[in-house]
Amino acid sequence: MNKRKELVITWGIKIIAIMSLLPIFGILLYLIIKGLPAINWKFLTSMPENSGRAGGILAPIIGTLWLTVGTIIVSVPFGVLTAIFLVEYSKDNWLKRTINLMIINLAGIPSVVYGLFGLSLFVVWMGFGVSIISGSLTLGIMSLPVIITSTKEALLAVPNNLREASLALGATKWETVWKVVLPASMYGIVTGVILSIGRAAGETAPIIFTVATAYQNYLPETVLDKTMALPFHLFVISTEVNNMPMKNMYGTAFILVFITVGFNLVGTFIRSRFKKSR
Repeated sequence: MNKRKELVITWGIKIIAIMSLLPIFGILLYLIIKGLPAINWKFLTSMPENSGRAGGILAPIIGTLWLTVGTIIVSVPFGVLTAIFLVEYSKDNWLKRTINLMIINLAGIPSVVYGLFGLSLFVVWMGFGVSIISGSLTLGIMSLPVIITSTKEALLAVPNNLREASLALGATKWETVWKVVLPASMYGIVTGVILSIGRAAGETAPIIFTVATAYQNYLPETVLDKTMALPFHLFVISTEVNNMPMKNMYGTAFILVFITVGFNLVGTFIRSRFKKSR
């Protein structure tokens, strides 16, 4: 009887796990069926025309890549260094507790609030205007809680005996962190960066206020230029443009998901390489 119950529970858990994946595979399959027919070389390499009804999505793709790279540059150094401070250097005092509380609160703030914050601070007060740097800084701040939290967990998972052995051999605190702790926790840090990239690439609300433009027939050349972006472009052609071909909307959605999944796959590959080298 116990074995039968165990078998039922095991299969029940497996079925629930499989069912939780069905919506994801369903969405991906639906986008492939609807969006893949629209994908061709011209669609990927030409500029939008006639408010997106014709032409391609080169400008939104390039804009999304600009914002993604900018977000990484802004968020990764600050996020990782903050986590290192909290785990390796900070004592259990009011400052550490305050920072941890702020991180938790930042993670729960709606993305549209980040957009308004970026508009007020970077676009207006700092004078960057509607630009890639304003959008990257906004998305970078929004990504910090994920990177800090995942990096903290990865650092805390490193056994203390590794730190003690390094210090006993004469290494300084920073040398121990740089040469021992960080390599041992790199897979967890990369995971956090992956999650932040995926979120930044798919966000719409923050970039509406700080960087995105509905239509643009040229590519950005500097971080002070405004740009199109796939999430906002998809929103515009789906809600604001009349007589929009459905294949263009699904094709844009397919490319957005493809880029997001692509970043995740690259990050997963890098993480697996780090784990094998340990």
